[in-house]
Amino acid sequence: MGLPGRARDAAELRKSLKPLLEKRRRARINESLSQLKGLILPLLGRESSRYSKLEKADILDMTVRFLQELPASPCSAAAPTPSDSYREGYSACLARLAGVLPACRVLEPAVSARLLEHLRRRAAGATPDGGLAANSGRPPSPTPRPAPPAPPQPAPPRDLGLWRPW
Repeated sequence: MGLPGRARDAAELRKSLKPLLEKRRRARINESLSQLKGLILPLLGRESSRYSKLEKADILDMTVRFLQELPASPCSAAAPTPSDSYREGYSACLARLAGVLPACRVLEPAVSARLLEHLRRRAAGATPDGGLAANSGRPPSPTPRPAPPAPPQPAPPRDLGLWRPW
């Protein structure tokens, strides 16, 4: 006995789609290898016209060798450390905050300026774990600047009449 009609139709559909899917997959692989070849040959200092008929394995071998040699290059010795990356991010956030904070007027200008100054001082010696950089050699300043005096609040009106809770 054969498969029921629906299952048979699904199986036939899969059989007919499989070659198309395989063709698309191979086309994607070939396109990616072609792009990889176009990227790797100039990096290796080789002319594309001379290497027009490279095998796929050759392209992959050249790429692997190129990537293996990267860590030994002088550029990797100057790679940024996580601490450098943290400082760059902190500085970028601080610069953005310095532009946004005064414009949004959530804080008084004096408080906003104090906050930004504090964050700038922290940026000068901050590390990703929140501590001070080892090269600063000194603890944070224990004496913060005194806060500017608050403007006097007007006294509430005094009503000596009958007190009502509503």
